[in-house]
Amino acid sequence: MGLNKENILIVDDDVHILELLQRHLQSLNYHTYKAISVKEAIEILKDKSIDLLITDLKMPGVDGLELVKYVSEHDPDMPKLVVTGYPSIDGALEAMKSGVMDYLTKPFTKEELKEAVRKSLALKSKKPKFTETDKPTTDVSYGELIGNSEAINKVTDVIERVKNNKATVCITGESGTGKELVARSIHYMGQYARAPFIAVNCGAIPENLLEAELFGYTKGAFTGADENRNGFFQAANHGTLFLDEIGNASMATQLRLLRVLQEKEVTRVGSQKAEKVDVRVIAATNIDLKELIDKGKFRADLYYRLTVVQIAVPPLRERIEDVKLLTDKFLFKYGIEYKDRLIKISPEVLHVLERYSWPGNIRELENIIQQAVIMCDKQVEVKDLPEHLKYQIDFPDEVEFQSLKEIEKKHILKVLAATNNNKSQAAKILQIDRKTLSEKIK
Repeated sequence: MGLNKENILIVDDDVHILELLQRHLQSLNYHTYKAISVKEAIEILKDKSIDLLITDLKMPGVDGLELVKYVSEHDPDMPKLVVTGYPSIDGALEAMKSGVMDYLTKPFTKEELKEAVRKSLALKSKKPKFTETDKPTTDVSYGELIGNSEAINKVTDVIERVKNNKATVCITGESGTGKELVARSIHYMGQYARAPFIAVNCGAIPENLLEAELFGYTKGAFTGADENRNGFFQAANHGTLFLDEIGNASMATQLRLLRVLQEKEVTRVGSQKAEKVDVRVIAATNIDLKELIDKGKFRADLYYRLTVVQIAVPPLRERIEDVKLLTDKFLFKYGIEYKDRLIKISPEVLHVLERYSWPGNIRELENIIQQAVIMCDKQVEVKDLPEHLKYQIDFPDEVEFQSLKEIEKKHILKVLAATNNNKSQAAKILQIDRKTLSEKIK
């Protein structure tokens, strides 16, 4: 009997049950992954392709039912099998509503498990597979992109067309709109997904080092070059090289980039010999390259080479209907990270978020939700939002004037408590440097 190709994820906080299930399933020739918490299960679901989820319902922290709901939203076709010692009718109904296929009550025999797994997997294979053309429009995520607005659907349509060829793509959009996520989606949703994806921020590398970092160098090419070293182009061979903030590259680097795109080969700094590379280049910029061309700071010939396909990522204010989906994603992420449970959000808060214009785009939304999760108890309320979001609203019952210093002090203490006094992490969340934070704590 050959190995079945199905991957089964088992989730239970009882290690003995986990071992038992794993032994049974392996003897039935299934490939298994195990997790002792919902948090761990979600990490596995993100990375691995799973065909069946088997989970316990009663678990400390986030319970199994929330995991079932999460899977139902993110992968509606995945069959789910609940193993529980409490076959209560309420639990059963709740789970059925969340889309669980079957129920297995502890203690169970190996035969009962085998039958339940077989039934669940058979249900999966009966479901009609969607082809790309009849992909349902209700899907809320595509690769790492989340949204259902017309603006984001236009972006995913273009990704669909370019993901399987190596055309050079230029992604434009304001800071914080998720340009790197678009680049990752192009790479990971296409046929080159198993090849390397290398992201380089051209604005973060000092200009004098950028060429050496991109193209590699030979021993002795400059002071400190004590060995031959590959650059990002060599590292990304057969895959994708993502050049963020391409507008910051110097004219010399631009000329070399143009040569690489034309000749499909790179020459290391300090070498005469060119090496062939097979790399798809995706560039991104939040500044208008045409303006840079007019100012003589960007090569027009490179611009045309880079913009074979252009993708304009919409700012968040043009896709306000996606705010709720993005908020749910961040609530889930930070709820589990900081509070070990799912955090809810009040309708009033959502209303505030949907009325705001988001100058910092998705990055700003993520930052605000991250802070709100730290500040809140079980549910994010309007009082947990930063002042500048709330000022537009008049809440007569909540007026309690405090000095700015007092508000700041409370906020800093709460963030420190949530990060277990990790000053570096707290400073990052507060968006101040560590030294400033230490002074404020004093």
